[in-house]
Amino acid sequence: MASVHETGQMSSVEQLLRLVDDEIPAALALREKLHANPEVGFAEFGTARAIADALPFEPAPVAETGLVARIGGPRGVLVRAELDGLPIDEETDSPFAAANGFMHACGHDVHLAALVAVTRAAYRMREDLPVPFTAVFQPSEERHPSGAVALLDEPALTGGFDAVVAAHLHPLIAWGSIGIEPGAVNAASDAAEILVEGAGGHGAYPHLATDPVLALSHVVVALHGLVGRRLDPTHAAALTVGKIEAGTSENVIPSRARAWATLRALDATDQAVLRDAVVSTVEGVAAAHACTGSVRFTKSEPPLVNDDDLARSTAAVAPVAGLAVAPPWRSCGSDDFAHLRRLGPSLMAFVGLHGAPGFLPRPLHHPEFLPPADSVALVAKTQAVAYLAGARRG
Repeated sequence: MASVHETGQMSSVEQLLRLVDDEIPAALALREKLHANPEVGFAEFGTARAIADALPFEPAPVAETGLVARIGGPRGVLVRAELDGLPIDEETDSPFAAANGFMHACGHDVHLAALVAVTRAAYRMREDLPVPFTAVFQPSEERHPSGAVALLDEPALTGGFDAVVAAHLHPLIAWGSIGIEPGAVNAASDAAEILVEGAGGHGAYPHLATDPVLALSHVVVALHGLVGRRLDPTHAAALTVGKIEAGTSENVIPSRARAWATLRALDATDQAVLRDAVVSTVEGVAAAHACTGSVRFTKSEPPLVNDDDLARSTAAVAPVAGLAVAPPWRSCGSDDFAHLRRLGPSLMAFVGLHGAPGFLPRPLHHPEFLPPADSVALVAKTQAVAYLAGARRG
């Protein structure tokens, strides 16, 4: 295969970017189709079929509903996009808004359409690719069990890669720029299910019961104080209790109450401290109210760590695609892409939406989150640039 720096003819960088531009009109139509028909983790059958139909050759199935499309031999660069949506009722006024109770509220529809465009472009220049190209369309990024973890056991991928890359839209980064900071850029994350058990009774006679609702209320308050009192204040971390559930009637003290929380830290050691603190706090506060408390961790992601060399190489190639490099940026968001570091040096590039024409400023996972059509081309260019940067390692 040709080198990244070709002489006497158009470089592979320019050639791939030109071919990607050719594929964008079809990718825009695909994005609208995907956005209108979202599916959740490991149920993305229609999404996968739409992707397979749009590719120039039949991809191989992986991880139940996932797809892998390989161009060239072993190793090379893996580029990943996510198949799944979220259980959110869409509240945009888009003509292609979803109406099935699910939503692409994290930009996965854009990532998918963009990667199809890049894959089609790579296939057209398959004789001139600098290194083999592998597109992976991954199921179940948003929910447990993790689709990325499922990919790790797939024979088609276990040989490893010279680089593993992805691109993700983000509304806090400036339009036209990409965040490619080296090191930990997304947090380790754990999902925790909290159970407090007491003894139920009548609301008129609370002294004859042990109230798990009161105990859980104190647990929630105590948990939200952990980050500020257990971790170095210069370290990034966050803990949020997002769901509480208890009881059946206003005058009945139930025997149990539940809460669900997420805890995140950029540093894996801090994450371990938080995990232990959550368990001891739940147990201790519940006991202080004559109840018992327990914690079950239902999902765990490591920190997402960008490879230093890949970050530098991507920054060097980005201007050729008209992409600026954003100022240093990190987030307590999490992504199961972090697991794919086990397949090779990895990089997640964040594609900015802040200030994009026609974009209503909304955070990820918001029912009104709707990236503009032009974001498809920016994500595709970023995926192509990250692939070319990874090719330099091959």
